[in-house]
Amino acid sequence: MAFMSGFTPYFIAVFCVLIVCFWIQLQREKKTKELKGESDSTSKAKPWVDQDLQDDTEIPSPNQGDEEEDDPGSEPDLPQVPYAPPRYAVDSMLERSRDFYTLLNQRRSVRFISPEPVPREVIDNVIRAAGTAPSGAHTEPWTFVVVSDPDTKHAIRTIVEEEEEVNYRQRMGDKWVRDLAKIRTTWVKEYLDVAPYLLLIFKQTYGIGTGGERKTHYYNEISVSISCGMLLAALQNVGLVTVTSTPLNCGPRLRVVLQRPTNEKLLMLLPIGYPSEDATVPDLKRKPLGDIMVHI
Repeated sequence: MAFMSGFTPYFIAVFCVLIVCFWIQLQREKKTKELKGESDSTSKAKPWVDQDLQDDTEIPSPNQGDEEEDDPGSEPDLPQVPYAPPRYAVDSMLERSRDFYTLLNQRRSVRFISPEPVPREVIDNVIRAAGTAPSGAHTEPWTFVVVSDPDTKHAIRTIVEEEEEVNYRQRMGDKWVRDLAKIRTTWVKEYLDVAPYLLLIFKQTYGIGTGGERKTHYYNEISVSISCGMLLAALQNVGLVTVTSTPLNCGPRLRVVLQRPTNEKLLMLLPIGYPSEDATVPDLKRKPLGDIMVHI
């Protein structure tokens, strides 16, 4: 008993240390939860946070399985072929560069679109042009969904306007809403019903191989963004108009309406057609070359 009583103060000391450590751990966990709550609140207040990044709605795609990712090294090397694009004289290069700039400088975002029919083959060729864009490891991580069915277009408009009203009233913040006021845009999108075509551009976050394995899509968002730029140029080239739309938080619902698989995330929505007879655009000015280029 005397032996045990001699150790009693040590046991008490150890017990007290354990109590203190336990209390400190509880305080750390409480602080972590508080910080996480603040982070969640902040992310909800940021208009650039799109809930599509958290999209987990399941729509199985053909051959989609749980297999591990593919091994890029197992694919055969592509053969090399001769490449000799046209080479122009300097005077011709200057003329072509000026003409192309003039063409693209006329491009504007147009929200007044005519219901006049547009040949489907023109749209096909425009998308073919967009599909020539470069992509990481030539994965071509894009899906262009063309919608001309009136009921589907209206369903898309309903979803977009519902989410956009919330964006304008809550998510976007007063500054963004004030900045948009000068170009007279609101959450009402009549052109989504009127335009002969709606083009929804999805980025494929990963590919699916013939055996159901996942295929890595490198730089998928950058690659699809480049193809969108080429698509806008192709539309301008044939005399059609559009307005680039990236409706926040519409992706998951639109993906379900269009029955797209879970590896696809909505990047852009474009109404496409001829401009209406009463079309107007804001009198915007572009930055001069000296403000956008640095020559070293």
